[in-house]
Amino acid sequence: MKFAFSRPTATKEQRETLFLNYRSVGYDGLQLKYGQYAPYLNNPGSFIEEWGNQEGVASALIAGGKLDEHNHQEMKSILAFAQTVGVERIVFCHGIPRNEIVEDDLKKFASQLSELGKEAYEQFGVQLSLHHHHNQPVMYRSDFDVFFDNVRGDSVNLTVDTAHLYASGIRDIAEVIYSFKDRIDNFHMKDFADGDWKVLGEGIIDFKPIFKAIQTIEYDGWISADEESGSGILQGMRDCYRYMKEGLIN
Repeated sequence: MKFAFSRPTATKEQRETLFLNYRSVGYDGLQLKYGQYAPYLNNPGSFIEEWGNQEGVASALIAGGKLDEHNHQEMKSILAFAQTVGVERIVFCHGIPRNEIVEDDLKKFASQLSELGKEAYEQFGVQLSLHHHHNQPVMYRSDFDVFFDNVRGDSVNLTVDTAHLYASGIRDIAEVIYSFKDRIDNFHMKDFADGDWKVLGEGIIDFKPIFKAIQTIEYDGWISADEESGSGILQGMRDCYRYMKEGLIN
């Protein structure tokens, strides 16, 4: 397994704190939020010049949209950037409210994302991974079955987010891991309590069966702490790394 870290940053100083410290804390890479790579989309050489010596600095890019024409063009720019800087995967958040769709829409979205995933891999060498969200199309447990039953081949993989599952009413997170073990290529680990995201270990999610499921399926890909609690960057990095290492490695 490889450990990554992901966290929003509001200022250049915060971004530099993130970029310059993840390796020393112990992480293998970063999974970048849109605002952290967007300024470089039209000039990937500048990103490489500034950060190219940081191994794993862009192990994944988190992107999103509604899959309309404008979003598709933007995704092409993101994919071109990803190819140039050596990104492994795009983690896609589908920005449409769940209450605005029906089951047939999930089938249509599976087809659209299959096309995008095929394009991403064949033209840019980048894997597409769906990041399910609370109040986005793939939200309820049955949504996962409908969506992935209609994905073509291995064009779209799955990023499992522990807190978004919990917030969506899915308590047996381990079952999702076992059921979709052949689709999962990424994890976003975060905790949840009182309607908000928490640093790992500070919420109410029971991670013991989650960690056991990850070990049982012999998962060997990326596991990212997706830290969105608003805590201090360095402390959050250290706390999340310690929690994941103790639960999955020790």
